[in-house]
Amino acid sequence: MFYYVLKYVVLGPLLRLTFRPRIEGLEHIPDDGAAIVAGNHLSFSDHFLMPAILKRRITFLAKAEYFTGPGIKGKLTAAFFHSIGQIPVDRSGKEAGQAAIREGLGVLSKGELLGIYPEGTRSHDGRLYKGKVGVAVMAIRAGVPVIPCAMVGTFEIQPPGQKVPSIKRVTIRFGEPLDFSRYAGLEDQKAAIRAVTDEIMYAILGLSGQEYVDEYAVKAKAAQGEEPRKFPRRPR
Repeated sequence: MFYYVLKYVVLGPLLRLTFRPRIEGLEHIPDDGAAIVAGNHLSFSDHFLMPAILKRRITFLAKAEYFTGPGIKGKLTAAFFHSIGQIPVDRSGKEAGQAAIREGLGVLSKGELLGIYPEGTRSHDGRLYKGKVGVAVMAIRAGVPVIPCAMVGTFEIQPPGQKVPSIKRVTIRFGEPLDFSRYAGLEDQKAAIRAVTDEIMYAILGLSGQEYVDEYAVKAKAAQGEEPRKFPRRPR
């Protein structure tokens, strides 16, 4: 109930009025049935802007840190993410990936929309990084389409470290659904899930116009240290 109050009464109208998002390809989101929406991740604002413009409810797998913060702020943040139906996922340890897959498949088994950022974390410099294969495993095992999504301009309104977003117009693009039924039964094959993941990332790249880096974002962040570099987006 609280999800729909936020979406249609409080947060949704405020976001649409403030950022005036341009929406492209919304017709590619199915009216019903399970599907995965896989997007790039440039800003904390992504968590709110995409759900605000979708007609259907979408559930994201959110990092567990959003639910375990200290003090009053941490409790309020946890309560907020719980209330909008987001699922905490522990990203540490060997079982982290399997836990995320189980949670995602649970959402899809109910015929719902699952939102996922294949990069696994926010881009620290605006570029698009190599995707993790969990999205491919879920798509193949559940037999559902993947709709690529590109958030354009959200890095500029709220890059990492900026608490309050700047007021600028953003664009949200959805691409045609990707069908991976030809890979049925191959979700345990490394070559197959890598191929599926790369196809998803290529579709996102085509929508976003970002520079692509064939490296995991977490590794790139560690290599560059705390000070991110900003790279321009490719001209479209």
